[in-house]
Amino acid sequence: MKKILLFSGLMLALALGTPTLTTAQEASADASSATAAATERSILERLEDLEAYVNNVARNASTNAPSKIPGPGPGHNAWQMTAAALVLFMTLPGLALFYGGLVRRKNVLSVMAQCLGIAGLVTILWWLCGYSLTFGAGKPFIGGFDYVFFKGVTGSEVGQGSNWISNNVWAIFQLTFAIITPALIVGAIAERMKYSAVLLFITLWMFAVYFPLAHMVWAADGLMCGPLNPNAKIKALDFAGGTVVHMSSGWSALILCLILGKRLGHGREPMPPHSMVLCMIGTGMLWVGWYGFNAGSALAADGIAANAFTTTTLAAATGGFVWAMAEYVFKGKPSVLGFCSGIVAGLVVVTPACGFVTPSGAMLIGVVAGLIPFLACWKLKNWLGYDDALDTFGVHGVGGTLGALMTGLLATPKANPVVESVAQGLMMAQIKAIVVTIFLSVVATTIIALLVKATVGLRVSEEVEVAGLDLSEHGEEGYHQARG
Repeated sequence: MKKILLFSGLMLALALGTPTLTTAQEASADASSATAAATERSILERLEDLEAYVNNVARNASTNAPSKIPGPGPGHNAWQMTAAALVLFMTLPGLALFYGGLVRRKNVLSVMAQCLGIAGLVTILWWLCGYSLTFGAGKPFIGGFDYVFFKGVTGSEVGQGSNWISNNVWAIFQLTFAIITPALIVGAIAERMKYSAVLLFITLWMFAVYFPLAHMVWAADGLMCGPLNPNAKIKALDFAGGTVVHMSSGWSALILCLILGKRLGHGREPMPPHSMVLCMIGTGMLWVGWYGFNAGSALAADGIAANAFTTTTLAAATGGFVWAMAEYVFKGKPSVLGFCSGIVAGLVVVTPACGFVTPSGAMLIGVVAGLIPFLACWKLKNWLGYDDALDTFGVHGVGGTLGALMTGLLATPKANPVVESVAQGLMMAQIKAIVVTIFLSVVATTIIALLVKATVGLRVSEEVEVAGLDLSEHGEEGYHQARG
């Protein structure tokens, strides 16, 4: 009887224990399912991050979940660093050699010293407050002081320029634009302006013209930033600097050379370039570097950058050929200077449009760039009698203005979807942007030039100009000759 009771109790205990075991198993299974679900959600978030990176859009836009990819995207960041190096290559050595070859041999180092000095000066101003005034949050005409001394401009954080590039890479990329823009002005005043006057003028010009204009056109709260600012009063398009870089420097160059006056002997004695070899080498460097300038302005290694790369190539090659053929027709000979000038003109005119037009549009831009700036440099300068020594106004002022108009005419959503948001009234917006740019550049340059003239003076003495600026201003010669 006792054995029967013990056996019955054991069986009852087992029966009662079975649900407890089942509950534990179920709890374990539920925990495993929860872990799997959490893992699955993490994978989905990471896939969305990856898609955002590949497509160059904001991270986790649909879920607002914290991104699983900290910092910049390596591919876009690598391209942006490359693009920044290419744009710096445009100034040093590209522009320095291009301009250096076009002046007389006694002034070749003066042009190079101006390019080098501007590179250092603008970098210091950019770090000090220029970057902040340009891209810091502020008002429609100028930014604020959030990024002074590069505060918050780090490699581990993104967002100041794009979703996937480091803030400091963005800042340096934009610095290279800020360097080459005032350096372009040097071409109009070559061979006769004091070095001290150049540095003082550029310092004031950056604050009065470049920083405000770049903010208006490219900052998210800028007055004329059509793609980024839904409240922009002027919804204009400027992909890589038609107004900010070429129009501002070109129109300022015209005013400065008028106030400065003509070179001694201008119009009475020949002043041919001393080395077309240097000029041609500089042109090639400018063309190569311009890919960073234009395709880099896509801020990603994506389809928009590829289109800008393509349109830049087509416009540059076409502009160079058309300019030289125009010389062939009107002057009887296609010159190397004509090819070089046409290539640069094609690059200038396509700059504001390169990310917004199709390849066929770029071909049309190249033809127009080879003809209108050619006529401006050949005829307009002689008709009006100004001494734009290296045709900065004819190529950059006229070409930049032409490019802004061609952007309004040829921009299409087929090349860039952002055009759709500003298509209505785009041509009028481009005209308004042109007017604002010319007004700011002309008025500010006039005031600054007169102020510099009244303080340190603008021109070197006649003796210095005759001897050449290399020895007098820098104590060096570009070429040493044996003296008997």
